[in-house]
Amino acid sequence: MCICINCKYVDRCITYHNVETNHGVEHISDLPDIEAKNPRIHVSLIEDHNGDHSIEWDVRSCDSFQEELGKWSSMRPGIKLPA
Repeated sequence: MCICINCKYVDRCITYHNVETNHGVEHISDLPDIEAKNPRIHVSLIEDHNGDHSIEWDVRSCDSFQEELGKWSSMRPGIKLPA
């Protein structure tokens, strides 16, 4: 899972904004203003039971990460956490 969901900067991060773009989901912020330092993004090709493929993008480490548990959920109340 992407560490960004518990990062203080998830709503301001350009890297997370790009991950949202790659997933085709609505952005938390339209104008992120922080460039993540040394993000490591894990990209997985996933095949579902129908044989369809999708790509999963997860930030696994980042020198800018500052833990704030539940930050993503506080920005998206009532929305299921991204898988």
